Amino acid sequence: MPEPTFTSRRGLLFGAAAVSAGALVTGCTSNEPSGGDEPAADNQPAADDKPGKQVTIGFAGPQADHGWLNAINDNAKKRAEKYSDVTLESTEGSNDTAQQIGQIETLINKKVDVLVILPADGKALTQVGLKAMRAGIPVVNLDRIFNTPQAYRCWVGGDNYGMGLNAGHYIGEKLKDKSDAKVIELAGLDNLELTKQRTQGFDDALKNYPNIRKVARQAAEFTVESGQAKMAQLLQAQSQFDALWNHDDDQGVGALRAIEQAGRDDFLMVGGAGALSAFEAIKADNGVLKATVLYPPTMAASAIDLARALGQGKGIGGLAEFEIPSSVTCYSAVVDKENVDQYMPTGFR
Repeated sequence: MPEPTFTSRRGLLFGAAAVSAGALVTGCTSNEPSGGDEPAADNQPAADDKPGKQVTIGFAGPQADHGWLNAINDNAKKRAEKYSDVTLESTEGSNDTAQQIGQIETLINKKVDVLVILPADGKALTQVGLKAMRAGIPVVNLDRIFNTPQAYRCWVGGDNYGMGLNAGHYIGEKLKDKSDAKVIELAGLDNLELTKQRTQGFDDALKNYPNIRKVARQAAEFTVESGQAKMAQLLQAQSQFDALWNHDDDQGVGALRAIEQAGRDDFLMVGGAGALSAFEAIKADNGVLKATVLYPPTMAASAIDLARALGQGKGIGGLAEFEIPSSVTCYSAVVDKENVDQYMPTGFR
């Protein structure tokens, strides 16, 4: 069965069968000028802050029942407000897949120019992404990925494996001179693929440090309550260890309560995601929390930028291609006392 081809309002084709190999080679590698004395790349339109063509962006995300998800919504709205040429049509947000599908179908019927979708469930919402693309509405798929690239024009999201990798290397460098160092891990929900990816990255990083052993792991549920309960269990079971990586700063609030209640301060802790409370604790530097690894909610602002560029038929400044990329993976930077002031404005509550 041939792959479907989707046509955007710009008349561009999306799908593997839409672009010939020759066109790809010419577009990516040719040094021939397109006319005049300047290479084509020097003349390409790139998105900037100057007002341009009016673009209506439909934004659909899940219910903001977590600090990070609330920050996603805030970042999208604030970024859209920055541009006088952008109108943002936002849904209320729902964790019910049927309801979110209905909300997205409403945006499709309104004929928005571009859709930004953070699905409650990527697999369950793949068909509505395909429906939008077939209707000529390009989709920016935010973080939770659809089952097929045919359901989106561009994916932008975080790097779960990179979170674990960078957390492991940060801890590894801190403990590399300590003999028989022990670390423990407070993970998120184990039934989520992202949790497995974070753990895999962490384990892979620790393989570079033969003096370090991971001696315990507990899975919490990305909530303050579960973080406190599971951390209390870890502390009771492990009388001595040197470092802790906690996957999520929201559950880290509970973990820190358990640590304080146990009177423990004999190890270093690294968090995850980038909550304001974590940044403030790192800056104060009067407890065990010394760093956190970002899973930046600013990706929603980037999704709005990408959607605006799509709607205006522009590429991205600093890149030679005429089109925006097909995927953008946000880096999971480590924030510690040295750079926390830089990241403080991005912290979420």
